[in-house]
Amino acid sequence: MAKNFIKPRKHEAGRTISTKTAYGITKDMLVTDEKILSKVNVPAHCVLVNDDMGYFIVNQERVDDGLACPWRYDTMFRERSNEEIMEKINA
Repeated sequence: MAKNFIKPRKHEAGRTISTKTAYGITKDMLVTDEKILSKVNVPAHCVLVNDDMGYFIVNQERVDDGLACPWRYDTMFRERSNEEIMEKINA
């Protein structure tokens, strides 16, 4: 059984991480710029987050909870979310 175990990917070659954690969300990643927040419609219980790969919106409870955020490492969600938010910011 053990030989069929697939290890999860830990690191992509050549990718640098400038945040405190590779998968979690910390307070220093939150967007506080009022110009950006006024253009992006963020629900009351959520926050706008920016990391190395761009912007995305998550539930406020995910900040500094010590757990990995599935929205942060889901690349398909991240690409769609970042494109939508960047369109709103640049409009």
